[in-house]
Amino acid sequence: MANTNLANAKTAKNDEFYTQYPDIQKEINAYLDYDPNVFRGKTVLLPCDDPEWSNFTKFFAQNFELLGLKKLISTSYAPESKKYKLPYQPTLFETEQPQFDADKSKTHGKIFVLERDVTGDNRINIEDLQWQYLEGDGDFRSKEIRKLRDEADIIVTNPPFSLFREFVLWLMETHKQFIIIGNMNAVTYKEIFPLIKNNVIWLGATNFNTGMYFRVPEDFVYAPSYKFETEQDGVKVNRVPGCCWFTNIDHGRRHHPLRLMTMAENFKHSKHKEIRGRKNYIHYENYDAIEIPYTDAIPSDYDGAMGLPKSFLDKYCPEQFEIIGIAEGDSGKELGLKPFPPELKKLNPSLRQGQLYYMEDGYPVKPYARILIRKKQQA
Repeated sequence: MANTNLANAKTAKNDEFYTQYPDIQKEINAYLDYDPNVFRGKTVLLPCDDPEWSNFTKFFAQNFELLGLKKLISTSYAPESKKYKLPYQPTLFETEQPQFDADKSKTHGKIFVLERDVTGDNRINIEDLQWQYLEGDGDFRSKEIRKLRDEADIIVTNPPFSLFREFVLWLMETHKQFIIIGNMNAVTYKEIFPLIKNNVIWLGATNFNTGMYFRVPEDFVYAPSYKFETEQDGVKVNRVPGCCWFTNIDHGRRHHPLRLMTMAENFKHSKHKEIRGRKNYIHYENYDAIEIPYTDAIPSDYDGAMGLPKSFLDKYCPEQFEIIGIAEGDSGKELGLKPFPPELKKLNPSLRQGQLYYMEDGYPVKPYARILIRKKQQA
């Protein structure tokens, strides 16, 4: 993940980012608003999780009965299996249990299961969570966790950022429903974009284009350039820009069509100076499409192809638009983008084949990766 703070975390052997409870609650509530029974009778798996720190297990355990869950399974990595190891100190919840094993606590992952009232208080909640050691280290790619994946109905987690592609492919081996966190840049990955284009997965309900704050350990070291909040409600946090949820579970926001202005209205009233006052949209030199630098500048009276930033996907309504493809590398070449003349490379060394460009005052301009869309014709 191209983020200074994450790179800094790795350098400091500090790769622990924990999603905050309110962010989980806000996202899950959006699915419940659309379908109150989405979790009812389901087995939920939380891989890459650790109830000692993670709020995913806390949220689903505390709301077990409200959600109508059948079973909750959470698994954690063995401390010794992590690439960046921190000093490990067993917690009371481990040492006070008869199954505690000092050696296994370092080398084995744990599985936490909630499915019945254990305490006898006629409620099923986090107090009834039972745990034991896994046979292995808890890696989601192991046969042991794959078996749990196959048992589950819904998978929810914040997977390791560096393994996001692999984790999605791991999910795609099944037809399970899921809700996971990733970086917005992942939409351009060759393994991910076709799934979005074909409406196999989509972005979640919460807009995190402005960044998402994660809880981090007390000894986390911030990058020198970091200038955001370091604490929220007494908890040490780190802001990661461009984070979003990815899912294949429906929520209402993705079916809300954008309200669009006509080209003339955009040229007259747009809040963006690049649009306001123009007479025409910029047309690409190597593909029959127009450049739309902002989602709120999509014209209602244009039926051809348009190139938009990836942030468009946060407001993408599949009933309103069709995704044609992405103008990036091999994907752009497959779309039929014409190659640029070699002499333009001298004017703009950043030009790359398979990417869109347009001419401005005799200079070739290459916008950042553009997603090509067109409006769907209404019946």
